[in-house]
Amino acid sequence: MIDTQRVGKTPQGDDILQLTLQSNGIIVQLLSLGAIVKTIKTPDRNGELRDIVLGFDKPLDNLTSTTYFGQIVGRYANRIEGASFSVDGEQYTLVANDGKNTLHSGPSNWGWQNWCAEPFMVDENPGVVMSLYSPSGQGGFPHAVNCTVTYLLNGDGQLIIDYEATCDGPTPINLTNHSYFNLGGAASGSILHHELELACNRYLPVNDELIPTGDVLSVLGTPFDFTTAKAIGSDIAAVGGYDHCFVLSDEEEGLKHVASVYERRSGRTMEVLSTLPAVQFYSGNFLDGTTIGKGGAAYPKHGGFCLETQYFPNSPNEDTFASTIFSKDRPYKHTTIFQFSTRGE
Repeated sequence: MIDTQRVGKTPQGDDILQLTLQSNGIIVQLLSLGAIVKTIKTPDRNGELRDIVLGFDKPLDNLTSTTYFGQIVGRYANRIEGASFSVDGEQYTLVANDGKNTLHSGPSNWGWQNWCAEPFMVDENPGVVMSLYSPSGQGGFPHAVNCTVTYLLNGDGQLIIDYEATCDGPTPINLTNHSYFNLGGAASGSILHHELELACNRYLPVNDELIPTGDVLSVLGTPFDFTTAKAIGSDIAAVGGYDHCFVLSDEEEGLKHVASVYERRSGRTMEVLSTLPAVQFYSGNFLDGTTIGKGGAAYPKHGGFCLETQYFPNSPNEDTFASTIFSKDRPYKHTTIFQFSTRGE
C-alpha cells in the first residue's frame, strides 16, 4: 500500500511529498525533500511497532540541520580533502564546509534538494522512484548528472535501495543513505548496547580532520574489530567514537553481506547487504542533546548509528583507492538492502 500526502513547500514554493509504504507489518515514510527516509516502523519480538530511525516532524527542519537524517547524500558522500580534486589534469574547487575540507558535497548536497517522486507497485510490493538532475558546476563539481534512487519495500522485511546515475562527462559520484538507526526506538537513548557485526576485515585510519590517511589496515585485535558481534560501546572509549570507513572482506562484485545489528531488549535485528565495497560506520558522536527530533525528543550523544554503504572517502585524491570518477562510459549503479526482523533473547 502507498499513501501520498503534501506535507509542506520548499523555500522555492515546490510541494514536499510524504510517501508512506506498508508491507507485512512494516511502515516506511519517505520525503521527496532529500529523498529522505523519515520513518521506519518495525515490530519488536512482541509485535509492538516503534519508529527506529531518527528525524524531524517538520520537513523543513532538515534544511537547517547538519545531521543529514535519512538523506540521500550526493553527489559525493563523505569527505574530500582540501575541498578540491583534479580530473584529467584539471583542478576543481568545491565549497569547504568542514574546516578546509568538503563534507557531503557542502551546500550543494542532494539531501537538501527536492526530488521528483513517483510511486509504483510491483507484485503488491510498494515503492517510489526518486529522480534528480544536478547541473554542471553545482557545488563546484564538473558535468551534469541525472540520478534516480528507487526504494522498494517487500514482504520479506527488506527496504531495497537501488541507485543509478548517468553523467555527461567525468565527475566524482559517491552516493549513500544517511539514516540513523536505533533499534530500540528512535528516542530510546543510547545505541552503545546494540550488538554489531561487520563483514569487514580492514578499515581506513583517519587524521585529526577525519580524512583517511591513505592506509588500509587490518581490524584484527583492534577496537575496530567487529568481525565477531560485540556491543558498539565495548571499545568505543579507546577510539573516542566511530566515524570510519570499513572495507568489506568480500571483494567480489555483486550483492554482499555488510553488517548485522541486534538490539537485545526489543529483539529487533537489522541486516545490511550491498554491492558497494565499503561502509562508513558512524556512532552518532556529534549528537549532543540539542537536536530536537520527532515527538519533541532530544537526541543524545550516541542516540543513533549510521551504516552508510559507499566507496572510500576522499577517493578523488587517493590513487590507491578504487576510482569514484564516473563518466558517459561508466554509469553509476549500486544496490543496498536493509532487512528487518526479530529474534528471541
